[in-house]
Amino acid sequence: MGYKVLWAPWRMKYIAMHQGKTCIFCDARSKSDDESYVIFRSSNSFAMLNLYPYNTAHVMIAPYRHVNSFELLSDEELLDLMKLMRLVLKSIDSEYRPQGYNIGANLGRVAGAGIEDHLHLHIVPRWLGDTNYMPLIAGVKVIPEDINETYSRLRKSINEIFKLSSK
Repeated sequence: MGYKVLWAPWRMKYIAMHQGKTCIFCDARSKSDDESYVIFRSSNSFAMLNLYPYNTAHVMIAPYRHVNSFELLSDEELLDLMKLMRLVLKSIDSEYRPQGYNIGANLGRVAGAGIEDHLHLHIVPRWLGDTNYMPLIAGVKVIPEDINETYSRLRKSINEIFKLSSK
């Protein structure tokens, strides 16, 4: 049986941008938010959209420091990471109303880490019925919203929630 081709030409720019370079999180630290799809920056960490999402609004949160384990984070960095996770969850809840979440970190290559040298959390919203036959039969995941729309919605929402919580 031959391979079926799913054309996704918009991904080549991202792939070429990161070949042989620093990790995507270190790149995002110094690039514009729009360029890296960073939806929010806190004092010690930041949240950005995953360009290869499992579901719409799949967000990754990383500390600014390039470390590969929770043990290397200071208490201040760890607290900031968790507070940012809470803020991201509120934002996704507000915009997408998921029925659940998968939240986690893949530590080490054998645990599935695609970027094993820079600690990061994945937040994947889930809805009843969000799994279907496409990944099983065609090997294709359907993401129903353009990433630029997701970016716009979450960035606006997270900033509004942050302003309200800072008062």
